[in-house]
Amino acid sequence: MSFGLQQKLIEVPALAPRIRGQGLIRWIGSSVVARSPWSVVGEFPNVPKLVAIAAPHSSNWDGIIGIAIAYALGVRATWMGKNSLFKFGLDRLMRGLGGIPTDRSSPRGAVGQMVDLMRRPEPLWLFLAPEGTRKVVPKWRTGFWHIASEAGVPILLIAIDYPARRFVVGPLFQPTGDKERDLKALYDYYRVFQGKNGKSGLPLSAQ
Repeated sequence: MSFGLQQKLIEVPALAPRIRGQGLIRWIGSSVVARSPWSVVGEFPNVPKLVAIAAPHSSNWDGIIGIAIAYALGVRATWMGKNSLFKFGLDRLMRGLGGIPTDRSSPRGAVGQMVDLMRRPEPLWLFLAPEGTRKVVPKWRTGFWHIASEAGVPILLIAIDYPARRFVVGPLFQPTGDKERDLKALYDYYRVFQGKNGKSGLPLSAQ
């Protein structure tokens, strides 16, 4: 890793899930990050399982740079995708990039599917955008909260600070069982961050 790239990234703890192989894609990710204005600040927790939420999601570049950063760091970032993304020969590619197809027809739904994965012994960091879209939304989707609560894992708060072009890795948040109170605490944390064109990290219900 070059000194310039190293300055843009943070240390990966021992218990984090790691990418194995995929040297070419890791090189591409590192090159993208090195040539971009984006960086990562903060500190990753040394835990094997967590649900990470990133907000505000205001640009397609959020996801592109986020995936590039994960590969540059060597972190295995797992994400959920619609079944349609894994068809027509794309299944191997999407899974290789950390994607998990969600089976909405399952009796337990996507939440139950991810809880089952969380209960396996392997390390797993699941990354989600609670807004689910780049647009301003009335409220966040709360699947992340249900997954973390049912699996008994913490929520890692990651803020996308678009004006400063940085991903801010914040504290771990432990769900209390009171969804509305927890959401209020999360909204208060993200209140100071802005996305592209001044988009707030909060849903309309919290502004």
